[in-house]
Amino acid sequence: MDASDLESLARAVAAGELSPGELVERVRVGAVADLGYAQVDTERGVRTGVSEVIYGAGKSAAQIAGIVDAMRGAGQERILITRMDERKATELAEMGCSFAYHAEAHAGVVGELPEPDGNGEILVLTAGTSDIAVAEEAVLTARFLGNSVTCVNDAGVAGIHRLLRHGEEIARAQVIIAIAGMEGALPSVVGGLAACPVIAVPTSVGYGANLGGLTALLAMVNSCASGVSVVNIDNGFGAAYQASLINHLPGKR
Repeated sequence: MDASDLESLARAVAAGELSPGELVERVRVGAVADLGYAQVDTERGVRTGVSEVIYGAGKSAAQIAGIVDAMRGAGQERILITRMDERKATELAEMGCSFAYHAEAHAGVVGELPEPDGNGEILVLTAGTSDIAVAEEAVLTARFLGNSVTCVNDAGVAGIHRLLRHGEEIARAQVIIAIAGMEGALPSVVGGLAACPVIAVPTSVGYGANLGGLTALLAMVNSCASGVSVVNIDNGFGAAYQASLINHLPGKR
């Protein structure tokens, strides 16, 4: 259960559609579901506004299924599973777990994606086509968290006119996620154009001296553009989560 679910229950009580006792029963769930191999935080959504997300890498399909069951048993109807390959997704489906698999994002979603309720639009920019997998994770995560998202691919600084032709989208965005490998220059350029926060995502795309994304990471951390923050290498999820927090800050739309 997340904060919006709790608010819906409270509204139902106020409207006389749910009794106070029924509300107590709905929310009276232990803070942790102990599965032995996992301690599922069933009250994270109430505390933070976003329920726990399952990181699929390193977990078996059976473990993921067990965690999904625990979350759904605690009242969580919408669940995001990140870093899940197609083989594991197939195994999970064969176990009877109902979810939609998004192959390009390497992620699964239990339940329906919500209608956007953020203050504005999140713009996701990639420097090159090779960065799309990270961008897809960011886009899906942002939409899962209730944001309107536009994605522009292959707009790196090697052909800067490709980026400049999207000036309208840059000006309209509430938050921008700039994703780049190689030397990681894109976020600095975007930071010099945008009036909103820019979240930089270094990727492991590049030749040897890219060092698996470390070169791009260091370039982004040392950006001379104001308003640029940086997440870890290939961390599209983390960038989208932070962007969603910014896009849902109280204020005028």
